[in-house]
Amino acid sequence: MDTQIDEVNLDWIPLSGIRLGKAGVQFDAVRIDGEAGRCVADLMEELTGGDPGPIVADALGRRPVYFLVPPRSTSHRPWPAVARPFNSGRGRVSYVPVPALSGRTWPLSWRYPPSEADRFVHTPLLNSVVWQLR
Repeated sequence: MDTQIDEVNLDWIPLSGIRLGKAGVQFDAVRIDGEAGRCVADLMEELTGGDPGPIVADALGRRPVYFLVPPRSTSHRPWPAVARPFNSGRGRVSYVPVPALSGRTWPLSWRYPPSEADRFVHTPLLNSVVWQLR
């Protein structure tokens, strides 16, 4: 495991396995299913010089990709139909699957693990990329 990650306070990431994280507390998330999600992740990597922020991929079902963004950064933006924001608000609670940094987490994996505390995917950039690819 990367020692830099060890030193960062990432208490929202489980030590082992998978945990459901409540969106809107430590982070919001944007889910994009299938090949579109993987394409967006690749573009975000390219646009950010290899550090797009934390992105989780699921190997089952619709093969969703979860882009973890700062808390309370998704609800006031319009998103195209291909992107589903996960956040919390009045009368609404969303949960996002979060894998441990190592060990058995299948079918989830970190496509891009968190590199430091409070470093998330840049919401306006993600929003712009998703609108351009829709």
